[in-house]
Amino acid sequence: MATKIKIKKGDTVRVIAGSEKGSEGTVVSISREKNKAIVEGVNLIKKHNKPNAQNPQGGITEKEAPIHISNLSLLTSEGKTTRVGFRVEDGSKVRVAKKTDEVI
Repeated sequence: MATKIKIKKGDTVRVIAGSEKGSEGTVVSISREKNKAIVEGVNLIKKHNKPNAQNPQGGITEKEAPIHISNLSLLTSEGKTTRVGFRVEDGSKVRVAKKTDEVI
């Protein structure tokens, strides 16, 4: 069962746990079923590619691996980590930074 994900594509986040702790990046995509996100430039893995028609040489490429949502924290405009809350403003639901009380 997937939980409520408060981080969205395009958000700037910081990794708060694991081997990549402290690194920051922008969310490229989110997998709601697995509760994971791919963050640009974070959690890079090396993938070995067989030679094929598009890539006759083959070789090793680096790509981002997914990170669990619980290991990510949203960054405010000042660059501090914050939790995310929700509020209704002008009849629409908006995300709010808990530390600074600003609308995200």
